Amino acid sequence: MNIKQLKYFLVVAEERQITSAAKKLYIAQPPLSYQLKQLEKEVGVQLFVRTAHGIELTEEGKVFQKYAEKIVALSISAKSQIHQIKEGELGKIRIGVISSCGGVVPNEQFKKLVKYYPNVSFAIHEANTFGIVEQLQDGIVDLGIVRTPFNLEGLNFKDFHQEPMVAVTREEFFERGEIKHLNELKDRPIILYRRFQEVFNRSFRHQGIRPFYSVTCDDARTAIHWADKGLGIALVPESIAFTYAKSKIIPVKHTNWITHLNLVWRKDREVTPLMEKIIEMF
Repeated sequence: MNIKQLKYFLVVAEERQITSAAKKLYIAQPPLSYQLKQLEKEVGVQLFVRTAHGIELTEEGKVFQKYAEKIVALSISAKSQIHQIKEGELGKIRIGVISSCGGVVPNEQFKKLVKYYPNVSFAIHEANTFGIVEQLQDGIVDLGIVRTPFNLEGLNFKDFHQEPMVAVTREEFFERGEIKHLNELKDRPIILYRRFQEVFNRSFRHQGIRPFYSVTCDDARTAIHWADKGLGIALVPESIAFTYAKSKIIPVKHTNWITHLNLVWRKDREVTPLMEKIIEMF
């Protein structure tokens, strides 16, 4: 098994056709098919099955795909770091970001950094907080921008932004200018950004309120979109609301509903000069 075979495998898994994969890789079909057979022979399982519409991954193939992606990403990372040492260049920084930081990142500091160091480039990996932390542990990203709460074990962090939660809603669900008490949300359809379910439930439970979650989702932008379409009241961080919401944005006066954005990196990872510049920038 080698990196070239893994790259071939990933392109075929994405294209789902040998013909289109071969064109994308600029090679002929026979050598591509041969490399895939050699790979299957080495791992000892069938990775693909032929269908009327092309080829599909087997269950074993789907599992192998995840590992192949990590191995190829680590290979690229290793080559990149070696090249930086050899050439003395700043190169590329891999940053994992959550969707709900879009109202805060990138900021003016990023523009200043690129102005002074024009050869710096950014590889952005998007996931939720837990996914970003996992990518840090796997070495796929150098730095992560995540939102509290999360498990800090094995991580250094820098708290660089805090903001309240707000409600995004159409007029028919809430006409007032602000929410002063959580009782005002009682019996109203709430669109739940699942990331904060435990925080919300704890607050509602403390005040004896049983909330009605009309919609639950895993992305703040999705919650806002459904609120804009009149499906209920989305509770999301303030910055992402002002970035994406088309409906009314209502402040929520609740002291426990404050969220923080953190820059995180592994404690056991050597901090490169470029990483250090980014950390100082925050």
